[in-house]
Amino acid sequence: MEAARPPATAGKFVVVGGGIAGVTCAEQLATQFPSEDILLITASPVIKAVTNFKQISKILEEFDVEEQSSTMLEKRFPNIKVIESGVKQLKSEEHCIVTEDGNQHVYKKLCLCAGAKPKLICEGNPYVLGIRDTDSAQEFQKQLTKAKRIMIIGNGGIALELVYEIEGCEVIWAIKDKAIGNTFFDAGAAEFLTSKLIAEKPEAKIAQKRTRYTTEGRKKEARSKSKADNVGSALGPDWHEGLNLKGTKEFSHRIHLETMCEVKKIYLQDEFRILKKKSFTFPRDPKSVTTDTEMWPVYVELTNEKIYGCDFIVSATGVTPNVEPFLHGNSFNLGEDGGLKVDDHMHTSLPDVYAAGDICTASWQLSPVWQQMRLWTQARQMGWYAAKCMAAASLGDSIDMDFSFELFAHVTKFFNYKVVLLGKYNAQGLGSDHELMLRCTKGQEYIKVVMQNGRMMGAVLIGETDLEETFENLILNQMNLSSYGEDLLDPNIDIEDYFD
Repeated sequence: MEAARPPATAGKFVVVGGGIAGVTCAEQLATQFPSEDILLITASPVIKAVTNFKQISKILEEFDVEEQSSTMLEKRFPNIKVIESGVKQLKSEEHCIVTEDGNQHVYKKLCLCAGAKPKLICEGNPYVLGIRDTDSAQEFQKQLTKAKRIMIIGNGGIALELVYEIEGCEVIWAIKDKAIGNTFFDAGAAEFLTSKLIAEKPEAKIAQKRTRYTTEGRKKEARSKSKADNVGSALGPDWHEGLNLKGTKEFSHRIHLETMCEVKKIYLQDEFRILKKKSFTFPRDPKSVTTDTEMWPVYVELTNEKIYGCDFIVSATGVTPNVEPFLHGNSFNLGEDGGLKVDDHMHTSLPDVYAAGDICTASWQLSPVWQQMRLWTQARQMGWYAAKCMAAASLGDSIDMDFSFELFAHVTKFFNYKVVLLGKYNAQGLGSDHELMLRCTKGQEYIKVVMQNGRMMGAVLIGETDLEETFENLILNQMNLSSYGEDLLDPNIDIEDYFD
């Protein structure tokens, strides 16, 4: 017989996940309900907290992310109670969540912020590493000290940074697109940045912003073994700072790019020998391709028929929402990307269950210049807004959609350049009906504007351009800019004077 559902008043606000979305959500709830206990359930002994938050403009924000022990969070917010345990099951009918430690927690409102897991090109292969969190980044560094050649698969932010940071090791980089950085840039911006790859890197490292509290010193045993491989929250833009990414050889950069291809098959050394396959040496000269006589621990066959041996493979091919623990016995509506669908109040398809961050799929009528990308800034905004919505619902208030979802705006660093992305910066979903305007000063700045019917729809700003605020306003107010033509990007015209 089913247990009777407890009265709604019995439950607490419960948040699952110790990443940016979960912690932001819990902090916000704790602030709004100072006399109530807020439960934060997390599988990892460290949480991710937002520090040094700066609002750069109306929508653009910058912050650092710090790994902290959960006790620091409890000190800051005495009404947040952290439960260090994975989730075993969600019983949504009974408004109850069961943790791996066997306890049951009754909730009145629940927010699921369990993030996403790296998509591995192949499971269970010791030579394939996925990089997603501090633990896997440290593991990667350990492997790299012994490596002469590695292969990087993927074209997102982590792959880009890796290729730039690795020294003294041959890198073969395979991407499925025509140009690097496809998730962030078009070919032009990629070209602007690639010139940096060939240039020697300056020795002096810029001072490291984020201090790290790592799980090293803590008893690793505490994390249940089965889960140990996939907990930990996402890395952010400076994740490789403080890691020494040097291989065994004495040279700075040696990168070979294979475009428009994917991994077809991975062979271990024995298998490769038995099949009498041939692999290529590292291509020094594009015209001559020679057979590699050296034996490697692992071989990768690409869909373009090329085979390369290497010490290990880094799989940086994006993430899948971590919904698995919550699906059993619950009929969530899922998005095409496998995330929990949420409406414009971050509410899932189940009563009193909300979701925020990488685990969710935005399924409301989106603004024409906003898109979901699984980035830290969005995790913070969603976590904050989900808490606001949970609070409003439990108090019977109504709440407007948060302003940050009006316009996609993201600031980050690539190869030591400041990079600002606004709106449909890659003309996403605009079809062929758009035009681009460019201004580029080699080694200094790259500006691209996406226009449609005389209105600005998006922009990429690389370098110190100081245009982000002006462009943000022009995209938001959708002013017709046809009369300005090319002057819009003329460096001799102070565009800000026009539009203040």
